[in-house]
Amino acid sequence: MSSNRPAIIIPAEHQKIIDEVMADVRKNDGLATVDIEKFWADQEIAIKDPFGDIPQVPLGLAGMSGECIYDELGIPEDYWKYEQDEEWRLQMHCVYNDKSEKIVGRRLLNEKAHDKTKDYPATKQLYHVFESENVWHVGSWWLQQSAHGEDELTALLDRVEARLENLRSFILPEGWDEAKARLMQQGIKPGLVRGIRGPVTFATSIFGAEYLIYLIYDNPDLASRFSSLILKGLLKMAEIMDEEAGYTPETAPRGFGFADDNCALLTADMYELFGYPVLKGMFDKYSPAPEDWRYQHSDSAMAQLLPVIGRLDMKGVNFGPTVTVDEIRHYMPNAAIHGQLAPFTFSMNEEERMIAEFLRDYDLAKEKKGLVFTTAGSINNGSLLTGMRILMSVIQKYGRF
Repeated sequence: MSSNRPAIIIPAEHQKIIDEVMADVRKNDGLATVDIEKFWADQEIAIKDPFGDIPQVPLGLAGMSGECIYDELGIPEDYWKYEQDEEWRLQMHCVYNDKSEKIVGRRLLNEKAHDKTKDYPATKQLYHVFESENVWHVGSWWLQQSAHGEDELTALLDRVEARLENLRSFILPEGWDEAKARLMQQGIKPGLVRGIRGPVTFATSIFGAEYLIYLIYDNPDLASRFSSLILKGLLKMAEIMDEEAGYTPETAPRGFGFADDNCALLTADMYELFGYPVLKGMFDKYSPAPEDWRYQHSDSAMAQLLPVIGRLDMKGVNFGPTVTVDEIRHYMPNAAIHGQLAPFTFSMNEEERMIAEFLRDYDLAKEKKGLVFTTAGSINNGSLLTGMRILMSVIQKYGRF
């Protein structure tokens, strides 16, 4: 059993359901029985408002992931080719979709080529402001550390502060104004800053995990300056891109989200000093109304932070599989809980445990609703369409309201 999954006790009534579902799967050559047309009709209603008058629990796996093509199609993993070779990627998507259409009734992956003539020139990102680079390594992109020790960090923050004084000229590339004139004429606005990696994950990339932890303990004033410049940089970047898209503070779209796996490294007090001010500052600016979207993804064991993050009245969360539905709901009554299926349960195709985890979460959520059943983190290679169909079947039979 993977260490990042909670132990699970299966009540007798749940085991009976598991046995019934698995008997059905065996009887039908590995395909669970489901009324596919009805499932997707009910899913369309349910996903719009997980707290509303809905027929069943919404399924958050409805798009799956391009990463799943390898095991599903029996081809070797090649993430760099997937990233760089669009023609090959779309061919594999089509083959995958032919299979998904038969098993789950939907073509799940994008098959349309990207029109690069409608792209704006790439802008610099917040990590560029902090003098980091994004490097491909062992199948993924990684930010490189740009400061080691307090003296280097102090000097870096001095340079960041100076850079923020003329941020527009720093982040917008040569040829931006010409491209903007052409694309805006076609009704194509530049992308906005409405989601970014969270402050702790960002800081551990820029400064290192151990360095950050020691910094917060040993030099909280410098840590607070680091945090405040992350917030200041985010606010300025978001404001610049709003202006480039033709928005005013009154007309700019609302909502903001963070992805902050490494927040689990901090205690609640440490997070309150370093991470919380960044979230609060961005939400105050871009999600000030109760109904505005305030979201955090942190697929890690960060339950100790729930009381702090809960003060922000989150509207959507995706936390690690050891963080339970009832814990989240206690501190975040208005948040749609996207989870809590352990990613390895799904990717290792542990069908009985998949059912058990759904039944557990449904029981915890059914009184107040608000559960979008999906992986508590990424959808990884190994996650199969037959497993998705099992979950569709279980939701249809045992996850109704």
